[in-house]
Amino acid sequence: MILKEVLPRTWVIVGVLVLGLVPKVLGGEPPIPPMDAATIEHMREVHARFEGRKGTLALFGDSITVSLAFWAPLAYEPRNMPPEMDQAVRLVKAYMVPECWREWRGPEFGNEGRTTIRWAAENIDAWLNRLRPETAIIMFGTNDLNDLGEEEYRERLEMVVRRCLDHGTVVILTTIPPRHGFAEKAARFADIIRETARNLKVPLIDYHAEILKRRPDDWDGAHDQFQGYETYEVETLIARDGIHPSNPQRLMGDFSAESLRISGFGLRNYLTVLRYAEVIQKVLQARE
Repeated sequence: MILKEVLPRTWVIVGVLVLGLVPKVLGGEPPIPPMDAATIEHMREVHARFEGRKGTLALFGDSITVSLAFWAPLAYEPRNMPPEMDQAVRLVKAYMVPECWREWRGPEFGNEGRTTIRWAAENIDAWLNRLRPETAIIMFGTNDLNDLGEEEYRERLEMVVRRCLDHGTVVILTTIPPRHGFAEKAARFADIIRETARNLKVPLIDYHAEILKRRPDDWDGAHDQFQGYETYEVETLIARDGIHPSNPQRLMGDFSAESLRISGFGLRNYLTVLRYAEVIQKVLQARE
């Protein structure tokens, strides 16, 4: 579904840019750290080489990405959005091609359950050649926690990011969420993702840090205190399986302060739309 506005598409974009409301609340602090000047400049250099279709967004990742609980709900009518999110959603709906909300799903689009960074490294060139995305959101690592060493993870992640940049695709990296039984290793992998984003000067969505900021002591739905909940209905940020984000039905499409402390997929959608809107504003439209 495309946003139905009274104003023409162009004026929606211009209005958001002129007001400068993405990704901060007017008169307040940014809800996420803004991109630094070096990252913005580097992404503009990458984007200058882009020759594909404007407004395309690839989602490269595992089950936490292929799930239609991620990204697709924003195509409809989100409720109780804070002001910075409302403006970000308007900008994204005016800019992104509609099929990238939910149709770019499955292994041929770079997202599938049970996959790893090894799978991404083996297939990234095929995805880029087929999709030619203007922007790619990348999050692999949760399944790699089972048996992949930190150095191999770092090397393969960096290779995947560099392949995208070489194709003129702007990359947004996302840290993995904490995982039951692997909390320390997940934190180290999150550090590797942060370091990779910093070293390669690409935008970052720090999902791991945002989960711990909101639920530092009780993010893990696998703990006994959450017995009685169905897998995704648990009212904390990680589901009863200890792996996937939670997704309580009563909060689907809701982005109130309560939801951002309870719905793991809701929180990921919120963080992602803020960062992507900032990339649109500061990078993709910078030379228009």
